[in-house]
Amino acid sequence: MLDEIKISQAIIKSYKEKLLKVLDVDVAIVGGGPSGLSCAYYLAKARKNVVLLERKLSIGGGMWGGGMMLNEIVVQKKAKLILDELRIATHHYKEDYYLAEAVEAVCGLGYRCVQAGVKIFNLISAEDVLIRKNRVCGLVLNWTAVELANLHVDPLTLRAKYVVDATGHATEVVRVVEKKADIKLKTPTGKILGEKSMWAEVAETTILKNTKEVCSGLY
Repeated sequence: MLDEIKISQAIIKSYKEKLLKVLDVDVAIVGGGPSGLSCAYYLAKARKNVVLLERKLSIGGGMWGGGMMLNEIVVQKKAKLILDELRIATHHYKEDYYLAEAVEAVCGLGYRCVQAGVKIFNLISAEDVLIRKNRVCGLVLNWTAVELANLHVDPLTLRAKYVVDATGHATEVVRVVEKKADIKLKTPTGKILGEKSMWAEVAETTILKNTKEVCSGLY
C-alpha cells in the first residue's frame, strides 16, 4: 500500500541530508545557466565539492529559448568540444558555426553535472555574502518564495572556499559585494563596468578575458 506519510518522510529526510552536506564546500556557484552548469561540471570532474544554487524552478537560464524563442543554439568549434564531451549532439551549419538543440543542451548539461557529483538546489536565492577579512567566504541564502512574497524571514548561511557569480547580466553576487562590503573590485574603476551593445565577436572574447577573480574569494 502506498503511504503518503512515508513519501513525505523520504523527501524531507533526503533533502535534509543533502543540504547538510553542502553547508561547507569547496565552491558555491550562484546561477544555473549554461556558464554556471559548465563551471560546476568541470570543478566536480576535478573532484571538488560543488554546490550550485538556482533561484528559479528550472536550471538552464536563457538557453531554453535559443534565439528569440527559436530553441536552437549556435556555438563555435571550441564550445562544440565541450558539447561533444557531454554527448550533446551538434551538426555543422557552415564555417565555424555549429547548431545544437537548446533543450538537449540544457538537459545534457544538468544531467552530466549531477552525474559528476554537483549538488543542485533550485528555488534558493543568494541574498548576501559571508565575508571575513575582506574575503568572500560563503553565501547567505533564503527561499526564492520568501523574496517574491516580501516576507521578513531570517536566512541561512553556507561556507565556501570560493564563490562563483554565474548570474549573467544581473551580476547579482558582485552587486551585493559592491553595495554592502565596501570592497574594491578588480576592474579599471573598482566597480561593475556594466554592459555594452551587441557585438558578438568582441563580447565572446571579452567574457573569456574577464572570467577571473573579481575580488578575494569571488569569481
